[in-house]
Amino acid sequence: MRTKFKNANEAYNYFHDLIIREGVPFADTRALFNVGFTLANPLQNKIHNVERKWNIKYAEREWDWYLSGDPNAEDIAKKAPIWYKMMDADGNVRSNYGWQWQRNNQLDYVIGKLRTHKETRHAAITIYDCKEYSTYRNDTPCTYAVQFTILNDLLNMSVYMRSNDLWYGFCNDQYQFSNLQKMVADVLNMDTGWYYHHAHNLHLYNDKL
Repeated sequence: MRTKFKNANEAYNYFHDLIIREGVPFADTRALFNVGFTLANPLQNKIHNVERKWNIKYAEREWDWYLSGDPNAEDIAKKAPIWYKMMDADGNVRSNYGWQWQRNNQLDYVIGKLRTHKETRHAAITIYDCKEYSTYRNDTPCTYAVQFTILNDLLNMSVYMRSNDLWYGFCNDQYQFSNLQKMVADVLNMDTGWYYHHAHNLHLYNDKL
């Protein structure tokens, strides 16, 4: 299994074919387990695969929603109806990652640690938290955590996911997280380095095989 790619599109093409060839049946998907790889150029974050027909306008709209920090999904659901299934009675979801990284000022804390101690191991944002399982009736976040590390004056980032659908999830998630990486790097006045992506379960639903 390859572990290094130039960009997200190259990784998508490789894992799409690998899942079809070697993925195991698992809960209406074909899946690979414990998949980890590095994107050398994370800001090359557009998916160009012709079959996928990835929508940059939707990805940008989702990014703007994350920046708002508003967990209400009623507006974004007009563009991606799957959000309707994830809403609670108030129209809120747990998977607005911007809302998550703003909870308890997590992102500000991380930036502060990186500013004051370049070799910190504390610059991590948590998202999925099993201690909150009672709030996951409609929507369970797919990402465990995001961690930042400064090496050679570049801001590197690792994303850890419990579950990652390659077709929808990876394509949109890597775009959001690479934008987060750039946003933090800009605040710190440095360039981005590598992006490491780990999925405990990387899969394609059977209707996308």
